[in-house]
Amino acid sequence: DLLFCPDFTVQSNRKSGPDNPEDMGSIDSCEYIWESGVGFAHSPPHNFQHDQHRTEIIKLFLTCFSETMYLPPIADAHTVPNQWIQYFTSTDNRHALPLFTSLLNIVCAYDPVGYGVPYNHLMFTDSREQLVEGALQVLCVTMENESSNHNVSVDGTSGGTAMDAQSDTGGPDNLFVNYLSRIHREEDFAFILRGITRLLNNPLTQTYLPGSCKKIQFHQELLVLFWKMCDINKKFMFYVLKSSDVLDVLVPILYFLNDARADQSRVGLMHIGVFILLLLSGERNFGVRLNKPYSVRVPMDIPVFTGTHADFLIIVFHKIITTGHQRLQPLFDCLLTIIVNVSPYLKTLSMVASTKLLHLLEAFSTPWFLYASPTNHHLVFFLLEVFNNIIQYQFDGNCNLVYTIIRKRNVFHQLANLPTEHATIAKALSKRGKKFVQLTPESGKDLPTMEGAMPAMEAEPGTLKTTLAATPIKLKPDMRRLDRMTEKAAPDEGHSELTLKELATSTGNINIQPPSEIQDPDSPEHNKPKAKASRSVPNSPPGSPTGSETTAKPPLARTSSTSSSGGSWVATPEWVQSWKQKLPLQTIMRMLQVLVPQVEKICIDKGLTDESEILKFLQHGTLVGLLPVPHPILIRKYQANSGTTMWFRTYLWGVIYLRNVDPPIWYDTNVKLFEIQRI
Repeated sequence: DLLFCPDFTVQSNRKSGPDNPEDMGSIDSCEYIWESGVGFAHSPPHNFQHDQHRTEIIKLFLTCFSETMYLPPIADAHTVPNQWIQYFTSTDNRHALPLFTSLLNIVCAYDPVGYGVPYNHLMFTDSREQLVEGALQVLCVTMENESSNHNVSVDGTSGGTAMDAQSDTGGPDNLFVNYLSRIHREEDFAFILRGITRLLNNPLTQTYLPGSCKKIQFHQELLVLFWKMCDINKKFMFYVLKSSDVLDVLVPILYFLNDARADQSRVGLMHIGVFILLLLSGERNFGVRLNKPYSVRVPMDIPVFTGTHADFLIIVFHKIITTGHQRLQPLFDCLLTIIVNVSPYLKTLSMVASTKLLHLLEAFSTPWFLYASPTNHHLVFFLLEVFNNIIQYQFDGNCNLVYTIIRKRNVFHQLANLPTEHATIAKALSKRGKKFVQLTPESGKDLPTMEGAMPAMEAEPGTLKTTLAATPIKLKPDMRRLDRMTEKAAPDEGHSELTLKELATSTGNINIQPPSEIQDPDSPEHNKPKAKASRSVPNSPPGSPTGSETTAKPPLARTSSTSSSGGSWVATPEWVQSWKQKLPLQTIMRMLQVLVPQVEKICIDKGLTDESEILKFLQHGTLVGLLPVPHPILIRKYQANSGTTMWFRTYLWGVIYLRNVDPPIWYDTNVKLFEIQRI
């Protein structure tokens, strides 16, 4: 009631006079929605006092909702929904609809820049920012309070909503989820998307006057809200993907990923960004939209390139893999899956992006790396699938990639002839770390980075961070990692056959090359030894109240199988042979067989030393009728599971804990959902 109390949190609609004050019980709160937008056209006047009162009440609600923080991060402890949130979002709360609408509209209508007066945030207090942040946190928390199943499901194929049978009986349905799933008007979707993209892009704003533009700090909560919107309302996700507006979400996500890659305190931000891109990449339209030329030029410490948003995505992913900290290693499969999903639709890759992809293959196909764990070869399968998709479906526009494959053909020949004898495997493992991919001078030359770019920084000493629940890619040792988060699907029903056979499903620990050994050939640090970035923290046992599967390393940290405590797994010739014979090299080898002699002949006949002439030849070449029959396009779609639910819950409450330090509501209390650590 207090959130819709006239002259306290909302503007009174009664005319001044000797009338009695309005009775709170008889007020129709739908007339007092805080901001125009979804379902409400009238924009009430802005009142500083009302904003302050709303903010304080919202903080009180958050405190009441925070019982979740005091439960350990194990599924059994979270089977009963939070009673406070359940009441707040149920039919028992007569203000549920205006509350939901007010919170959503206040977030999506917020413009931190205002009229654009430089340094206005230093001269005037912005009462709305704290309110927007609180509203955003309440929205995210209330839409997350569902037990084992969704009471309101969304039919992903038709994009419509399928209401649960209980919804008419006033049962425990979450009305906030219900309302969100029912939004369907295009103007409402446009309002929501415009608001989210405006706020996500705010930290990227560049001005001639340093510090003149207000920068918001609640981008993590915004990403969670966007995730929830796409997950709960498929119509909204299809709306986002049907135009280039999705790129206004992609660019800030890639900016945040690149900026946070060296900071261990922001590993949760890395995960939510990658999860969103994995969700979007499951739709064909996302891959198609990536072909739009990239012209935004946000200052980032990546090589200068001329190309599309697809190039931008590949270059940032390469940077994360080669220069990110070790806690990001569980995400490598996800990053490559995203590239695989979009690869059949990429019309033209730049030379920079093509070189980066080949560098990753070069790094991941070294024998010692492939033999070091039972799952490292999956990364090679992903990259080969990328090349096959582009060659089979987008050969005409991708002369840069074809040229790079021809130049690096040695890598493919070495893969095809990978030794499988006991002695060779033992010898390769003994050489681990002593020798790495020899990069040619051409690929190792320094490329200029974008003007005004700042390198990704590690966390400041003393920064607080929260541990996360086990990443949902691996819940039990006997489950495939990525398969817990994705399901295989064809982009259309006609392609139900899978061409890639199931990869080896051996159990055991996994090993990813340390970032110091998978170096970016274009970075100034190439070939220089790297210092260890952070001190390790003792692991907490899986069943402990602190509850994270691990603190010093991520749940999927790839530790060496040969050095594991049991030492149970060692590469055998039979194991290597089992997946080596499934390497999808036929298309690439056939292309090399056709093109390499032609390119060599042209170079000899014309005495060519300039690669532009070769590119011109490849551009006008064709492989029609020469390649194997095109394989069906295989998309790996994001699949929700109990692990993702727990991960999001831990992540979200960790963010809320760290963002609410004034006053420090939960500081020094017996929080069990995560641990608080000082870096």
